[in-house]
Amino acid sequence: MTVKAVAVVPGESNSAHLVELPMPCVEDLHDGRGVLVKVLRVGLDGTDREINTGLYGAAPPGQDFLVLGHESLGLVEEVGPQVKELSPGDYVVAMVRQPGKSLYDAIGMPDMTTDETYYEHGISLVHGFLREYYAESPERLVRLPAGLRDVGVLLEPMSVVEKGIGQAFEIQRRLRVWQPRSVAVLGAGAIGLLATMVLKLLSFDVVTISLEEPPYLNSELADELGARYVSTRAMSLAQASEMFGPFDLIFEATGFSPMAFDAMEVLGKNGVLVLSSVTGGSLTVEVRADAINLGFVLGNKVVVGTVNARREHYEAAVRDMALAECQYPGWLSRLLTHPVSGLNNYLQAFEHLESERRPIKVFVDVAPM
Repeated sequence: MTVKAVAVVPGESNSAHLVELPMPCVEDLHDGRGVLVKVLRVGLDGTDREINTGLYGAAPPGQDFLVLGHESLGLVEEVGPQVKELSPGDYVVAMVRQPGKSLYDAIGMPDMTTDETYYEHGISLVHGFLREYYAESPERLVRLPAGLRDVGVLLEPMSVVEKGIGQAFEIQRRLRVWQPRSVAVLGAGAIGLLATMVLKLLSFDVVTISLEEPPYLNSELADELGARYVSTRAMSLAQASEMFGPFDLIFEATGFSPMAFDAMEVLGKNGVLVLSSVTGGSLTVEVRADAINLGFVLGNKVVVGTVNARREHYEAAVRDMALAECQYPGWLSRLLTHPVSGLNNYLQAFEHLESERRPIKVFVDVAPM
């Protein structure tokens, strides 16, 4: 028996195609710790788009294709005899980063690995979840309450947000007291809006800054959270900082690398800039290097990157998603803007990803919910 999947040939532009894989089973994992998961829904983002254009991505050893998809929602169908944490019928999300060989991998922090080689589902050396079934160990699965199943595919991107914000607070333990007054989120895509939501749940004064002029869906979603939306077509980042800042915390999620340097210039003293964009291109810009350097040295500022996440961040995302459903009912589901029905229609998903006006979230319903 085989299962259907959507794969690419890494390094080859627009190579997405259907493949057949052997049906996985719980015996694929040793010591009776296997979990068979039926894939229900998979989200796609800029990473999948860039892998399909050939910018990066690596196939598993011995194979010439990589199954896409790192944002998953699945249903447990079968568990091995030694699995006590999960049961058939549980909704689960799989973690993306697999352990490598560094010290951090050994202590359960593969997202902080110092290895040169990454093992990431659907990205590097490990098949992703844009397929009908997969088998995984329970340590790599996060259980989701049934009440969150309709928005559960957002858990992986939200875990990256939780990690970034958590790192900011961990860094600020260097200060005896940190009371950020003004917070900026750069970008109003899925990550930017989720960051806005988490920061509003923390009761911060949030300014969400993006390119498009309001009103449109993304700006309306920010407004509904009580954030203030600003278009860079109407107001520069420096002007926004003068009006609403200085910003004590900036969460960057634009996918446009020059914004990182603009953010460095407007970050407030003792502030933290969190960078979450993964940019696979070769863009170069001129920056005011002396001014940025001097501002960071004299202002005790910090820049930190966030990518992938570990279990604690996924679990924090589950808690905040549940809280958001109570505080902002139905808001999360409005992020799911571009559904695609079935793996056979995968080309439609990439058409959405390549559209001039980027969707908030493209997702494929692999099986009925």
